[in-house]
Amino acid sequence: MATTNDLRRYPRLSSPKGTILAWQSASERNVSRVVNLGLGGLYIRTPEPPLPGTFIQLLLDGPTGEVRARAVVQRSNPKEGMAVKFVAMQQEDRARFIRWLKRLSSDTDKTGYRISGGRGSVDS
Repeated sequence: MATTNDLRRYPRLSSPKGTILAWQSASERNVSRVVNLGLGGLYIRTPEPPLPGTFIQLLLDGPTGEVRARAVVQRSNPKEGMAVKFVAMQQEDRARFIRWLKRLSSDTDKTGYRISGGRGSVDS
């Protein structure tokens, strides 16, 4: 049986505890916790997520530097969070994000991070 990660173009990794990002849509600004992340997008914990199809801007401050991106909300789960798909990211931001993901995946054995099981799950 295929898992959610088997169906993804890019696998998701559980984010380190305390990983937050700033995001904004046309109507609101927020700071939220990142549940999991991958080259294709993120799952963001927020009690009142925007509706699917909403475009948002993201600012993520990771250990390899600041990452800015534009994303679209794919799934929205009230009182839980939202799955977002990256739609635009500058080359420099993408390079920093890739370095962070490589660091996370190489630390898997030492820190307990592992590939995430899917929508909103935290496997750490």
